[in-house]
Amino acid sequence: MGLTIGVDIGGTKIAAGVVDEEGTILETYKVPTPPTANGVTEAICAAVSEVSSNHTIDAVGIGAAGYVDDKRATVLFAPNINWRHEPLKDKVEQRIGLPVVVENDANCAAWGEYRFGAGQGHEDVICITLGTGLGGGIIIGNKLRRGRFGVAAEFGHIRVVPDGLLCGCGSQGCWEQYASGRALVRYAKQRANATPEHAAILLALGDGTPDGIEGKHISEAARQGDPVAVDAFRELARWAGAGLADLASLFDPSAFIVGGGVSDEGDLVLDPIRKSFKRWLVGGAWRPHAQVLAAQLGGKAGLVGAADLARQG
Repeated sequence: MGLTIGVDIGGTKIAAGVVDEEGTILETYKVPTPPTANGVTEAICAAVSEVSSNHTIDAVGIGAAGYVDDKRATVLFAPNINWRHEPLKDKVEQRIGLPVVVENDANCAAWGEYRFGAGQGHEDVICITLGTGLGGGIIIGNKLRRGRFGVAAEFGHIRVVPDGLLCGCGSQGCWEQYASGRALVRYAKQRANATPEHAAILLALGDGTPDGIEGKHISEAARQGDPVAVDAFRELARWAGAGLADLASLFDPSAFIVGGGVSDEGDLVLDPIRKSFKRWLVGGAWRPHAQVLAAQLGGKAGLVGAADLARQG
């Protein structure tokens, strides 16, 4: 199979890209994400049509945030789009006349990193994405493991604190409430409110109040040595690393790949994650340690992964 198209459905834009067998993006096209479910389907088809006009395309892969069934055809549930048992594969295929594969967006990103990014050379890889929430993907024995019903690797909704913070999924104490971009901002606001004298740089980057703190402010302040910002990253890393240690007990991979917007800060967040992982790894003094690696493809991982999964069929 030659060229395929990957589609990445984001909160503000839908990106479609033509991808070759080496994972190189040859052309992209973006459209704003419509507010309605039917509008999103229409936008996907429009983006695919536009980006494919100068190429011969064999198949299309779509990365969707939500639960995708075991046939990679139906979005069972999407938290940010009103899709409930949405037959997305059939709807798009009827419009564009090409084979379509639908996959969870975090699985797409994980596959992209495994095939063309930080996971190259590994057979057993666990990926997590630290973004607004926390997603993940499982590659064991060179295969993407989706579970019997297609909805495996929803790591963000493992309950790590009984009766803990309320999660958007409706449960309490989910991992993503403690290790995600949202959690990072919460930590920073709480600490800045309690000890504003230690958050001078952080507060100055916003509007001067804890409520005005945003993720970009925390990153910049931490790079400048602001104690509250640095401590917020350490707290996130403590939870992230401890969670990876638990996943090591389940899957025993040779590498963890950490992606998502929070991971863009590099060693600022990855070094403390590695330390926490080492601290909480059961039997860590006597067993091999998985590598904790930074994702390499950035925001392109989902698009590239979706295109390659379409190529796999």
